[in-house]
Amino acid sequence: MFLVTRAVTITSSTPAPAHWRQAYDLIHAMRYTSPRCAQNAPVDTMGCNIAGEAEDEHKNKRFSILISLMLSSQTKDLVTHTAVAHLRSALHGLNASALASAPPSLVRESINKVGFWHRKAGYIQHTAVICHDKYRGDIPRTLGELLELPGVGRKMAYLMLGLGWGLNVGIGVDVHMHLPPTKTPEETRIGLESWLPSDLHQKINHLLVGFGQMICTPVKPKCSECSLSSIEGLCPSTHRHPPIIGGPRIKIEIEIEQ
Repeated sequence: MFLVTRAVTITSSTPAPAHWRQAYDLIHAMRYTSPRCAQNAPVDTMGCNIAGEAEDEHKNKRFSILISLMLSSQTKDLVTHTAVAHLRSALHGLNASALASAPPSLVRESINKVGFWHRKAGYIQHTAVICHDKYRGDIPRTLGELLELPGVGRKMAYLMLGLGWGLNVGIGVDVHMHLPPTKTPEETRIGLESWLPSDLHQKINHLLVGFGQMICTPVKPKCSECSLSSIEGLCPSTHRHPPIIGGPRIKIEIEIEQ
């Protein structure tokens, strides 16, 4: 779907790439309706969006999702999911009050398998203090307030607003989805939002993460199972490189990072 953005200049008024809807629908089918391809991806069973399911109060559900997002950067879903479970068990419930008052050593021990765990331990405890003191144990509801939290970047904030509050503020884009000729993921986000229908903004992250995990993998992508590979113009990489060879590819998986 987004491979075609390589051929256009992305600005605030970027025209929609040719055949994007066809590509989107095919990826959607592989993710959610096909019996053979990209269903049951790690993001479906262990993604940040389900991190709050173990909590009863809505504010604690939102807080758990935020903590999961903060831990997930440069970390696989399974590792993040396990770390959140360990932290919840150690604290006897994952909420702002418990995390804010927990011994730092306990927090570090609970999450020490995630990437940059030492730094993240400080971030999540500082965030817990802010949420407890300023938001009554809940999380901020605006982009600006979320960006004031330690370790929270724009992409993470966009995802949190969608997952936690149901607010369609922006698409989360990081370096794995960002492609030339734009200079930054933020430029890519602005261009993408200019042509992708707004009702798809909160769906695209989960769609492409699972597709990248199950089909368009960074090493030896499963082109023979991909519906896009047989249609000219939908996946440029397929026609530039033989599908059976796991050569250089464009990685379109969206990983959650700060």
